[in-house]
Amino acid sequence: MKYYDKLIFELSKKGRRGFTLPKNHWADKTSEMPKELLRGEDAELPEVSELDVVRHYTNLSNMNFGVDTGFYPLGSCTMKYNPKINEEIAALPGFNHLHPLQPDETVQGALEVYYNLNQSLAAITGMSEFTFNPFAGAHGELTGLMTMRRYHEMRGDDKRVKVIVPDSAHGTNPASAAVCGLEVVEVKSTPQGTIDIESLRPLLDDTIAGIMMTNPNTLGLFETEIKEIAELVHGCGGLLYYDGANFNPLLGKVRPGDMGFDIMHLNLHKTFSTPHGGGGPGSGPVGVAKHLADYLPNPKVRKGNDGLFHVIHNEEATGCVSAFMGNFGVLLKAYTYILMLGKENVRLVGPLATLNANYIKECLKDSYKLPIPTVCKHEFVFDGLLDKFTGVTTLDVAKRLLDYGFHAPTIYFPLLFHQAIMIEPTETESKETIDSFIDIMHKIAEEAISEPDTLRNAPHNTPVRRLDETTAAKHPLLNYRELLQS
Repeated sequence: MKYYDKLIFELSKKGRRGFTLPKNHWADKTSEMPKELLRGEDAELPEVSELDVVRHYTNLSNMNFGVDTGFYPLGSCTMKYNPKINEEIAALPGFNHLHPLQPDETVQGALEVYYNLNQSLAAITGMSEFTFNPFAGAHGELTGLMTMRRYHEMRGDDKRVKVIVPDSAHGTNPASAAVCGLEVVEVKSTPQGTIDIESLRPLLDDTIAGIMMTNPNTLGLFETEIKEIAELVHGCGGLLYYDGANFNPLLGKVRPGDMGFDIMHLNLHKTFSTPHGGGGPGSGPVGVAKHLADYLPNPKVRKGNDGLFHVIHNEEATGCVSAFMGNFGVLLKAYTYILMLGKENVRLVGPLATLNANYIKECLKDSYKLPIPTVCKHEFVFDGLLDKFTGVTTLDVAKRLLDYGFHAPTIYFPLLFHQAIMIEPTETESKETIDSFIDIMHKIAEEAISEPDTLRNAPHNTPVRRLDETTAAKHPLLNYRELLQS
């Protein structure tokens, strides 16, 4: 075992210190910890030098994979590059040192950013107003559905307790609906991968609160019948909810509001280039059409006649969904990205993402099974290898990609295809990077025939080899002693 492969607890030597706490000159009897709260014995913490700690975590970070270190074609997640200017702006002391309980008059700059980003996203999406309070995309979904329920309740329409979800939807859609107390009704897709309107018609009645869709859908296909779907759902009194996870290919070209959607969420950490990772920080702002604006959750930012910005609350709102007003640092990064591109260059994002996806699809369709051979948008789905006689699976392909320095695409989703491989290159990748990925995918397809065991046992040169994922999920090792004993 190499020195840096050891766990931090294994490097511990009794009495070794990497720091010295200053003496507390203000301690007195009034500040002493109550005896009942004191530990009976010292905490079991590693005793290591500063150099041990720095080397340990630096080496761990070098084992990690991110969009800054390699190609990350994770379908449905839009893992685009995050420009570093975003981080610089968010770190400015005037923003970074704010406190959320400061009076409005002392944070006018921050409130102006909040207001201007609201106006920008409304213009880009065709919505009337946004709330930035939700902390993530799924949180945005829940907030949007709560707003939908609030709308129906305020009209006395209490029977509307069902939400229609396509069979190709993101898994968070039915989950969010269930958490919101709504019943999920599934609508089937056609063989071409879009919503089957003839299957939709019989589902529409006065119990339908709305439909959740993403367009383009999870197969990367544009729902060309969206105007008719909107008319049908609105005709029965329901609302249209837009899952903004797939908004990137439409950026600056098509607006959900113009398609007939009433509510939508955006993933700022996808379309608007703010970082993914570690469960946060994220942001899932929710936008609504004008007739729903009063129902967005509190608090809200308004520009007064005095030219100043004010934080307000209104009684019709769907309560509060976060302690303050969302992850402000993330909002700064998204606003910086929009200003950096400008309205002229925002229009290039969608076409370039679509071009990259279709280029990969066409180059690989002779090696991988393409179940729906039409023009896609930002992403597309293969159904495993074209030659399946070797028994090499999608999982094997994904694991082998790691050996060549690429992050694997999304696999086994959507559930419409048994060996699904969902690839999304985004607009930020160069042709050289994409060509290298295509070459390796062809090579893996050849290996599946000539040396299938190499794929079945991959990866071979990563810090961690193939895991027993089922056991890891059912019996996770949660502390270092369990790891040492395993």
